[in-house]
Amino acid sequence: MKRLLIFLCTLFGVYVTSCKQSSSKGIIKVVSPKVVRALLAENTVQLVDVRTPKEFNEGHIEGAKNIDFFSDTFDSEIKKFDKTKSIILYCKSGYRSAKSSKKLRHAGFTEIYDLEGGITKWKKKGFEVKFK
Repeated sequence: MKRLLIFLCTLFGVYVTSCKQSSSKGIIKVVSPKVVRALLAENTVQLVDVRTPKEFNEGHIEGAKNIDFFSDTFDSEIKKFDKTKSIILYCKSGYRSAKSSKKLRHAGFTEIYDLEGGITKWKKKGFEVKFK
């Protein structure tokens, strides 16, 4: 029993340490709408909607900045954000935000969150959207 407890404590320590190291290297974390809502409540994250302006105007998460993934200026626009602060990305269903997350990781962002299922899942969970 004592060995099992020591093993579990060691395993937990390795897990915590590896997670901490991974996030400092810019690992992308796909998170649920509930987690995103909790992160937004902390008021310390940057929120980016990577859908088209038309999609954004049809409903977006409050406080989101719109940078169209397909825009020629996407790479330059994203560089205006603080690389040292947490950033949350979302799109309609997760494809564009996943691609955007990889671009941000390569650009040097260190804490990247990708909303699982995009705004579609956000709305399905009953969370509020704002309209332009």
